[in-house]
Amino acid sequence: MLLASTALLALLSMTACGATADQNDQPDAGKPATGLRLMVPNAAGGGYDTTARVAAKVLEDAKIATGVQVFNLPGAGGTVGLQRTVNEKGNGKLAMQMGLGVVGATYTSKSKATLTQTTPLAKLIEEAGAIVVPKDSPYKTIGDLVTAWKANPKGLAVGGGSSPGGPDHLLPMQLAQAVGINPKDVNFVSYDGGGELLPALLGSKIAFGASGFGEFLDQVQSGQVRVLAVTSEQPVEALKDVPTLKSSGIDLVFTNWRGIVAPPEISAEDKAVWIDALTKMHDSAEWKAELTKHGWTDAFVTGDEFGKFLTDQDKAVADILTKLGLAA
Repeated sequence: MLLASTALLALLSMTACGATADQNDQPDAGKPATGLRLMVPNAAGGGYDTTARVAAKVLEDAKIATGVQVFNLPGAGGTVGLQRTVNEKGNGKLAMQMGLGVVGATYTSKSKATLTQTTPLAKLIEEAGAIVVPKDSPYKTIGDLVTAWKANPKGLAVGGGSSPGGPDHLLPMQLAQAVGINPKDVNFVSYDGGGELLPALLGSKIAFGASGFGEFLDQVQSGQVRVLAVTSEQPVEALKDVPTLKSSGIDLVFTNWRGIVAPPEISAEDKAVWIDALTKMHDSAEWKAELTKHGWTDAFVTGDEFGKFLTDQDKAVADILTKLGLAA
């Protein structure tokens, strides 16, 4: 599958570029950035929200920026926030946390605003997906779940914290294909971020969830949910005892990613301030500790390199959604 190779694209562009040639456009390296606002385009508690708030905390703790404001503007799989970002043309103090889910939502929500209209700042991380069940689920292994799912694909609801076209939707669709289920028979229930997905899972409104594993770590540690498998090539350090899909006999690898974009037509100076701050954040000990804590894979790339990655992702997602009948 096209999206299963997203991690390979990141390996071709692990740089921290983005500064302009004009010294007058360079941020003042001796002073923390001020007045930065980071929008999360879905509900609190999800992967975008967690990433944005961790980034803001590191920027503050490492004295890279002061007074960083994080706020949520949920709706339509992230495209409400995207439209706001595009409408804020020239606002160099605003940026939006985003990722693969917003790419898909622009198609399935028929958004007038597109990511090609934004200013790419940085791709931050990649994260494996996870297949998760509540603690009292009858499915003890991924094999148990797949057997029951194949027997009754429409009867077992799978929930994801993204709209159709997002990673939490694409993951179970690709998993269905990998185990011999017609994706059109999958009973997928969409939630606006992990903050809404988790209560549905804990309340047994869905049979299982498909999302980034980092969104469930607290609940895994407290024993409220169980992860049956992760979707990475290799086991995840934070979930050492959890098998991969591949080691369980399912030929699928899937990775999600998250990044940050700014409104259109911001000044070169404002773009440099953001990229400089995010580069310093990436290089900090505090950020490296957060990567380990959340099980995130470092996938940092900035500016034009990130812009090319976005273009490639947009084409890959459009192709898959067209095959599923979700995009023209």
